[in-house]
Amino acid sequence: MSPSPDDTSEWLEADGLGGFASGTASGVRTRRYHALLLPATVPPGTRVTLVNGFDAWVETGGRSLALTTQRYEPDVLHPDGARRIARFDDAPWPRWTYRLDGALEVVHEIFVARDPACTVLTWRLGEECRTAKIRLSIRLFLSGRDYHGLHHQNDAFRFDADVRGQEIRWQPYDDLPGVVGSTNGSYAHDPQWYRNFLYSEERARGLDCVEDLASPGVLRWECGEEAVLVLASGVDGEARLESREASSDRVRRLRSEETARRAAAPTELQRAADAYVVRGRAGRTIIAGYPWFTDWGRDTFIALRGLCLATGRFEAARDILLSWSEHISEGMLPNRFPDAGSEPEFNSVDASLWYVIAVGEYLRSRGGAELSAAQRGRLSAAVEAILDGYGAGTRYGIRADSDGLLAAGQPGVQLTWMDAKVGDWVVTPRIGKPVEVQALWLNALRIGASGSRRFEDTLERGRRSFTERFWNEERGFLHDVVDVDHASGAVDPALRPNQIFAVGGLPSALLDGDRARRVVDVVEAHLWTPLGLRSLGPGEPSYVGRYEGSVRERDGAYHQGTVWPWLTGAFVEAWLRVRGPRERPEARRRFLQPLRDHLADAGLGHVSEIADGDAPHTPRGCPFQAWSVGELLRLEHILRNARA
Repeated sequence: MSPSPDDTSEWLEADGLGGFASGTASGVRTRRYHALLLPATVPPGTRVTLVNGFDAWVETGGRSLALTTQRYEPDVLHPDGARRIARFDDAPWPRWTYRLDGALEVVHEIFVARDPACTVLTWRLGEECRTAKIRLSIRLFLSGRDYHGLHHQNDAFRFDADVRGQEIRWQPYDDLPGVVGSTNGSYAHDPQWYRNFLYSEERARGLDCVEDLASPGVLRWECGEEAVLVLASGVDGEARLESREASSDRVRRLRSEETARRAAAPTELQRAADAYVVRGRAGRTIIAGYPWFTDWGRDTFIALRGLCLATGRFEAARDILLSWSEHISEGMLPNRFPDAGSEPEFNSVDASLWYVIAVGEYLRSRGGAELSAAQRGRLSAAVEAILDGYGAGTRYGIRADSDGLLAAGQPGVQLTWMDAKVGDWVVTPRIGKPVEVQALWLNALRIGASGSRRFEDTLERGRRSFTERFWNEERGFLHDVVDVDHASGAVDPALRPNQIFAVGGLPSALLDGDRARRVVDVVEAHLWTPLGLRSLGPGEPSYVGRYEGSVRERDGAYHQGTVWPWLTGAFVEAWLRVRGPRERPEARRRFLQPLRDHLADAGLGHVSEIADGDAPHTPRGCPFQAWSVGELLRLEHILRNARA
């Protein structure tokens, strides 16, 4: 096909409950997660894929012209609809303009509405060709599977369609929600299996990448009026539409409501933030990233400061912090709630400390002033429960040591944000006293000491010990871990970005003066890239410059040189602290602008999870990542303020 479709740029439409629709600018689905209807059956998790995509074509002048393209095994693009895309826009939602013959244009839009959640698809002719005789047809591709899985032809799939006026219902499997389609078109039942869809991104990740999908029939419109289709699942409610007019009216109302809701966000990045703050199990929470993450503790509390506090979403911040306060166990907060109802996972030393940081910043915000006495008491009690639990000792060897620093870790467990694990192989175990954990611990103690003096002694001992024990004069920066494997005096001197939190990214810096400046200069010289900080210096023996290959190869590279955009917030804040607020314009030009340019790549309007350490720093991982977006928002907020 020529020209080649752009299938590297991806769009996201989130439903506010953990579900979403997503795809590429070309319309070619490259991931198992690209779908039109992918709800969370137990918000914000337990997601299922119900409607994966569609084929669309128009008939005019005795010819059939495709509007869509699929990729099939072994690597065949068919039909040729993508070559007819004359324009693609991602705001306020995905919109494709197809050029068919001469002046004949078809404009196609997809957006996800809320309350109840549904996916709206529309097609209309360009203004200059409304009188053209044209028939539009589409075939939906259905599955009914866990969103991490793949679907294959089987005899259990039920093609039956229950047609009730302008509403069509499909129930492919009894144990999954059904699909409800409301339309102003007609439906003709014609069951077909479409086999061997190939997902190129899954192939590149070394995963199973071929799927079969079912198409129950064909939807058709004689185009003069706008063609509309609204897709909903049994999870989110089923609005009945008894006439063509009702269907069109509903779409006009949903479009108007969504236009107003999105226009309320003053910037593109603030609109992106809205995708991550969702309603969950017992209130609001934050989705760590799309398409494959749900709500993770560490990610939630890091992202909250930017997604909620920097954008004025104080009510959401309050609800999230109060909701998570109920899950403290032995001083720890879960790092993850599994989808299938298993017990929460507490394998994180830093998630609870990030929670304390988030509470401290929330209490100092305008939202904190509006808390009731009972709510303030709950948050204060949560902070003290975490600090007391860590001080006394809790899971995985987490304990306050006699030097006031926080020790953590045991073999086979990944506790810090550098948490990649393949089977029994913990790639970066960091057992001992990791540098950013100390920065978090001492900042958390300072927050706790503002309400209770019993934390003051540990805080002062810890600060003295940090200054004495972490500085590496030979290399001119901080050790990444001291007391490695709990062996007194053993150090890991690798050049990693974690040390930046001793200077920026947290309320109180642990370094100042010459040492702070040297840390920032070394990090800028060796770790900075246009998309964030490398997780390991290129000169280190374990450095891996590209995040690609099999699962083992990718997980092995995850924190061994791979770039993390979320670290930009701490780095730029540190850079400004050692240079002064007058350098804000230079910080914007040098550090913010590349990330803002990235909003037009990969996950459109969002910031990626990671990127290659080596140039050209290709974006990788989740194209839509909460803490990456959150830290860019927080950084923009800092740069707007008079003080850095």
